[in-house]
Amino acid sequence: MGARLTEAGAQVTFIARGGHLAAIRANGLRVTSPQGEVHINPAMATDDPGDVGEVDLILLGVKLYDVETAVTELLPMLGAETGIVSLQNGIDAPAMITRIAGAAHCIPGVALLNGEIAAPGVIQHNAMNALSVGELDGRISPRLEALRELAKGSVLDVAVSADIGLELWRKFLRLTAISGMSTLTRLPMSRIRENAASWKLIGEALRETVAVAQAEGVEFGERDIEETRTFLRDIIPDTWRGSLYEDLHAGRRLEVEWLHGTICRLGEKHGLETPFHRIVHGALMPHADGA
Repeated sequence: MGARLTEAGAQVTFIARGGHLAAIRANGLRVTSPQGEVHINPAMATDDPGDVGEVDLILLGVKLYDVETAVTELLPMLGAETGIVSLQNGIDAPAMITRIAGAAHCIPGVALLNGEIAAPGVIQHNAMNALSVGELDGRISPRLEALRELAKGSVLDVAVSADIGLELWRKFLRLTAISGMSTLTRLPMSRIRENAASWKLIGEALRETVAVAQAEGVEFGERDIEETRTFLRDIIPDTWRGSLYEDLHAGRRLEVEWLHGTICRLGEKHGLETPFHRIVHGALMPHADGA
């Protein structure tokens, strides 16, 4: 996203570390994509947010287990109107940002983008390029209008939502069901869809999340389940494997505590049974800290 916004004319500083940072400093940042390659060279990059100074907008792309540390370290980048856009999976990141930086700086975001670090300094973008953002109070603020206008000069599809909380839950509904199945079965989406027992279990996972969401005051219903089933059946690529699976396979830390763990905790809070998510959570927690 930073590379595409740079291409559109924004002044962007990349926060990176290790070999990735060294490669960006030496050779710039390269993005390969079905929508065209972009090479930002030279690229401004650092591992110290304190070096950057105040900025208009921060795209927070770390994993959920690093959110609190990252937000604490980026506080020197905040001006009076600086927004921190959460790009994390799940529903917990906005609350973590608000707790540390304050609600005025929190901009919940929903990223629909599939990509990976192919090599240090090289991002492979595979599919989807959408970002939905919204203010906590639902207003269409000047800073979000500015981001939407800027993105028009790129291939990014940026939308401003008046109910970003609902958007977060919609992604959460999709993600927890298929990431759980992908990780338990170690199989791509095509194999899960073609097996009747696995596909039925996806439906049960969706119903558990909808029940928890309704108890939390989210306006979910049967239509959301059916629309999500259609999305998972017809739109998700056959080769898709969840990032939760990819992290498990690579021996990295897992976000399971903020995904299926969150559903289990909210289920217990409201006296609801969540057997699918409880099994995923219990099966993956021994791997949560990585290999």
